[in-house]
Amino acid sequence: GGKRLELLKEAVTKLARVAVLYDPAGPASVREVKELLPVAARALRLTVRYWEIRDADGFERVFAALNKERPDGFYVIASPLIFANVKRIVGFALKSRLPSMYSRREDVEAGGLMSYNADLAHSYRRVAYFVDKILKGAKPADLPVEQPTKFELIINLKTAKQIGLTIPPNVLARADKVIR
Repeated sequence: GGKRLELLKEAVTKLARVAVLYDPAGPASVREVKELLPVAARALRLTVRYWEIRDADGFERVFAALNKERPDGFYVIASPLIFANVKRIVGFALKSRLPSMYSRREDVEAGGLMSYNADLAHSYRRVAYFVDKILKGAKPADLPVEQPTKFELIINLKTAKQIGLTIPPNVLARADKVIR
């Protein structure tokens, strides 16, 4: 979560106020909101405001409030509710010209500005490696637990152009995929 916030700050140099959209029903979302983002926001000197979404009906209320507040950036925390409404979220960010950060590549392919997360293809290859070991007789309890080691940054330049944002060259150079 902190790295996503850092990348958004690098891409949007005048970023000061960030709206964070999250579903409090997700334990991972709550951990990111309560533990990870406050520390990163302080280090980056950003003001972060959290917006809870509990059901599909809550989006319009939050979007109306965000239109009045006018944050500099939009940070979306993944959850099943968010996944199911990503087109609405991306549409709002585009219409509001809000630079947005997501955790899934699919959200950027749908029109979001940026995403940063573990490279799922690489993670699935590691799963296959462990399944192979188990099928060859290894005891699962004897195998090490791994954290992701390969991450991917995806940037949508079509979206950047649409919202009037120029992504700095040093950020673009680090992208694993650029949608043009």
